[in-house]
Amino acid sequence: MTIRYLSLTEIAQRLDVTKGALARYRLPEPDALTGTTRGWLPETIDQWNAQRPGKGGRPRKQKETE
Repeated sequence: MTIRYLSLTEIAQRLDVTKGALARYRLPEPDALTGTTRGWLPETIDQWNAQRPGKGGRPRKQKETE
């Protein structure tokens, strides 16, 4: 059975962010390393994302309704 690892592009898509935004995230240690290419298991990213404090830093300001 082949193990499928996520690339940075796939992680950005999974989290619905741009690759530029993803570059500022402190990702967990990769599950695989081939040369300088890193790969993460989907479970690793899902668990990391669920445990991120605030999931993106400061909460957004609420729009005031009149």
